[in-house]
Amino acid sequence: MRKPLMAGNWKMYKTAPETVAFLEKFKPLVEKSGHCDIAICPTFVNLPAAVEAARGTRIGIGAQNLHWGKEGAFTGEVSGFMLKAVGCHYVIIGHSERRQYFGETNATVLKRTQAALEYELVPIVCVGERLEERESGDTVAVCREQFQNGIAGLTPDQFAKIIVAYEPVWAIGTGKTATPDMAADAHRTIRAEVTAKYGAEAASKTRILYGGSVKPDNVRNLMAQPEIDGALVGGASLDPISFASIVNF
Repeated sequence: MRKPLMAGNWKMYKTAPETVAFLEKFKPLVEKSGHCDIAICPTFVNLPAAVEAARGTRIGIGAQNLHWGKEGAFTGEVSGFMLKAVGCHYVIIGHSERRQYFGETNATVLKRTQAALEYELVPIVCVGERLEERESGDTVAVCREQFQNGIAGLTPDQFAKIIVAYEPVWAIGTGKTATPDMAADAHRTIRAEVTAKYGAEAASKTRILYGGSVKPDNVRNLMAQPEIDGALVGGASLDPISFASIVNF
């Protein structure tokens, strides 16, 4: 049985004091939520405050990106070595916004994933199609291509340590949500790719999250799908009561 992961991607929101205030309100709302794992991914500058505020709880803190080098002349970048040192457990890799605005490619997704694993971080690796690709019937082809060129370069041992997130780009921050059936179909496509590359046992253990306008009022129907193993939540994770409602689906 795959244990769900409910992860909040805070994107470029909140200050350190706001991060602490969120966690103080959020912690008592989820202290008995043993049915799932919980992650919150704030901005780099808020990671120390988040790690300290979450200390002693089941809430894992993650980053939203990392560089594949340990250190060096890479102005503006942060390495997995540094993230681990500050207390991170998770890291999001290949989010559609990184692909769209910052030149992320399948090749760099693989390099970042390998670097995260080197420093014992848990990568949440994102795949998903744009609106025009959905409308032209290319969802399956896009998910396959991103998996084969951005994830399948991992060894079986490496792959066993990652989490995959399916995030239809057209449903991120738009208020549109893939129906539970649409999401489950895409998850089945991804799991079939895992089976083909790593075998049926690996596929049965791989957690695949759904990300795309997940809210308290739609999470239950999404999580009712056996193929969906949790959620990567954007805007609805910025409010402690809202995100707790999602965690406690």
